[in-house]
Amino acid sequence: MRKSTPLAAAVLLAALATVPAQAQPRPADAGPDALPYSATTGVGVHNAYEQAAYPYLADALDSGAALLELDVWTNAFGAGWRVSHETPLWNANNCVDASSAAELRSKARNRDLAGCLSDLRAWHEANPGHRPIQLKIELKDGFNAQAGRGPAAFDALVDRELGDAVFRPADLMGAHPTPDAAARAGAWPSRDALAGKFLIHLIPGTVEEGNPFDSLWTDVEYARHLRALAASGTLGRAAAFPAVHRAGPGDPRERYADTGLRPWFVVFDGDAAAYAGGGVDTAWYARHHYLLVMTSAHAVPPALDARNPGEDAARARVAQLAAAHATVVSTDWTPLPRVLSTVLPRG
Repeated sequence: MRKSTPLAAAVLLAALATVPAQAQPRPADAGPDALPYSATTGVGVHNAYEQAAYPYLADALDSGAALLELDVWTNAFGAGWRVSHETPLWNANNCVDASSAAELRSKARNRDLAGCLSDLRAWHEANPGHRPIQLKIELKDGFNAQAGRGPAAFDALVDRELGDAVFRPADLMGAHPTPDAAARAGAWPSRDALAGKFLIHLIPGTVEEGNPFDSLWTDVEYARHLRALAASGTLGRAAAFPAVHRAGPGDPRERYADTGLRPWFVVFDGDAAAYAGGGVDTAWYARHHYLLVMTSAHAVPPALDARNPGEDAARARVAQLAAAHATVVSTDWTPLPRVLSTVLPRG
């Protein structure tokens, strides 16, 4: 069963789902939180689950970051959904499987994905109305439905641990037929309306992308899953948005031979240097209200220190990429919480 924490924003979310972007007022003096989520730029943390980044996942949540990334392994050589960077057979992370806020920094670390999600829930319940947080999950070796770790099992796990704290594809779509139609109509709620919510997006993993025997990557597999759920009238079960991984010119969804999958993608994720290099029309993403995650922000020329470039330099880089239409600027700047909590108008 879903854990339930009723939010007053739910009614507003439903109403906004069918309001076109041009009908949403954007007063000149409105702060970023009054803008549609797709019209703002936040700052995220790469691999926020690593103990070298934060002693506990709760510290990452307290940082003010707009996005936190988890890496997940599903291969049959280990048990469950493992969260780690370089250890595919066991967990290596800062998650503690907290059941309350009091346990967020008092239990043993190195838990599985359920334990990380449980930490999110405990922190969420202790911080009602918190900023919207995007959770980026890289499935390092892809889904593994044969081992019971496919898209439906992922949805069930997220539902069990986070329940109504998740903003889902069905919430964006409302009466629209696809996420693409909803995004183009300007259906993203405001940041204020998304208070207390997590938004999950999935990308193919580095191992999956390099595996010549893997012909069904995370992005395609989950997009097919969304389409099938919608056809059966059960789209509300879906917990995440599949993301188009890696920057490309034009509409990068054209890489999908199955044209019917393309409207199920409204999140795009790739290197900031590629997006900011002049070969990609990033204004296209903003015009269609798509979410654009720019990773490795430090590597955009002139390169900055990857961990602690100094606050002024970091703020300038965030502003540069906000002007280039990023919705999230992803970094490893964990020593700079005032930068991580920055929210700017997009583009």
